[in-house]
Amino acid sequence: MRDNVDWRLDQWRVERPDIDPSPMGVVGRIQRASRFLDRELGHNFGTHGLQLWEFDVLGTLRRAGPPFRLTTGAIVEASMVTSGAITNRIDRLVDRGLVTRETDPGNRRCVLVTLTDQGRELVDDILVGHVALENELLTPLTTTEREQLATLLRKLLLGLGDGPSA
Repeated sequence: MRDNVDWRLDQWRVERPDIDPSPMGVVGRIQRASRFLDRELGHNFGTHGLQLWEFDVLGTLRRAGPPFRLTTGAIVEASMVTSGAITNRIDRLVDRGLVTRETDPGNRRCVLVTLTDQGRELVDDILVGHVALENELLTPLTTTEREQLATLLRKLLLGLGDGPSA
């Protein structure tokens, strides 16, 4: 069975037989899978009035456990976007009443972001369906294949410098 990436690799093999395009096959498939997954997840979040990035921030706060509060720095680290982007995102979530923002009384240079009850309820309402959708999107793979893929992707990410967050 062949996919879109195979077609592209065949073209490169004809046009540049001196180069092995197999790395493009791995990276291209990861990128294409990411786009397909983002599209489906984005559609699902859209039915709940959220963007993918909004759920990412809200989910990060929810996973932190009570009191569902993190510094903006911790959110930046968890989301891999710039502090400027996080500020903009938090502004939008504050406007929607899903998070609050306050200066850390223990360190006036830090900003604390807290998930509101409304934000927590929204994440909790979406989470079960979100996990079910991800499970459905992975149905082409057996349980063993999913575990193998997760192991290989973890190895790749660690090799690229993606370590665990604090």
